Amino acid sequence: MLRGLFILGLVFILGASAYFFLRDDGVLEQVTAASVEQALIDNRVPEPMAACMGERLADRLTLNQLRALQRAAPEKDESAVPLSRSEWIERFERIDDRQAVEQVVLATGACTLDLMLEGR
Repeated sequence: MLRGLFILGLVFILGASAYFFLRDDGVLEQVTAASVEQALIDNRVPEPMAACMGERLADRLTLNQLRALQRAAPEKDESAVPLSRSEWIERFERIDDRQAVEQVVLATGACTLDLMLEGR
């Protein structure tokens, strides 16, 4: 009986500690934002823009939506950056998640405005 209560208490303490450690601005959020930022940098988004967008996208999208955004990466025989409107549309259609696309567009616009106002 005492051993069962001890194990139950230990599980509760570990669970509560993990929750407070990983929630909101905890390690989990930082890793996700850093991963998004690095993925943007890898796809030739300038660092200040990638940092701004990484935070916004990590806050607003689920892990599955972030993974869906990876489908917009260039495929074989595609340029790193889409060169025409039809290429942009084709890549966004591969994502197949309207909310994720909307958040990318909103983050791009907001970060562009923020960086312009900061004079970068």
